[in-house]
Amino acid sequence: MADAIDLYYWPTPNGWKISIALEEMGLPYTTHLIDISAGDQFAPDFLKIAPNNRIPAITDPDGPGGAPVSLFESGAILLYLARKTGRFGGSDARARLDVEQWLMWQMGGVGPMAGQAHHFLKYAPMMDPPQDLPYPKDRYTAEVARLYGVLDRRLEQSPFVAGADYTIADIAIWPWASLWKGQRQTLDDKPHLARWLDTVAARPAVQAGRALAAEKRARLQGDKTALGTLFKR
Repeated sequence: MADAIDLYYWPTPNGWKISIALEEMGLPYTTHLIDISAGDQFAPDFLKIAPNNRIPAITDPDGPGGAPVSLFESGAILLYLARKTGRFGGSDARARLDVEQWLMWQMGGVGPMAGQAHHFLKYAPMMDPPQDLPYPKDRYTAEVARLYGVLDRRLEQSPFVAGADYTIADIAIWPWASLWKGQRQTLDDKPHLARWLDTVAARPAVQAGRALAAEKRARLQGDKTALGTLFKR
């Protein structure tokens, strides 16, 4: 049996990407919870693995050439795991290009924009002092709506984001898109996105990855101490 991958994780959309991928790929892993509301992400030992003080991160004892390797950044981890297993990365050179461009679209678009929408809609108004700012709330809500429109039009053309096959592009996008309600979005005009969300959510590995440490997913809005820790500069 292969040595277990060490997963440094907290139940957030970026964390779910990797827990879902590990479940989909059938790779054994050991979970190390990094409580971002308590400041675990700033611990020196974690910073050696993830110098940007963000989850997720992994350490694979069986990395390239059989030597251990540590990785941070969810997109880089997904690409690594797809190459390691030969799964979910695209069936040929052209398919891999589609997977990679949609993965980059998520990393540069949906993730940051939806994250900012969450911040200004849910967390900033509860900070001390409160930061209830109409402009960024409207700005990021509108940008997420634009991106989901792009995604809906893409999914009108194919069952999954990168084409006919389920790939790491779907694994990367679904955790953020599944939280559309908290981003003040609607699916009424996005039937293809709605269909895809349900299709991906029905996969057992997605359910298992999403459920990992779900009981730890805190409601930060009312905890000013946790908010100060999470968003400190």
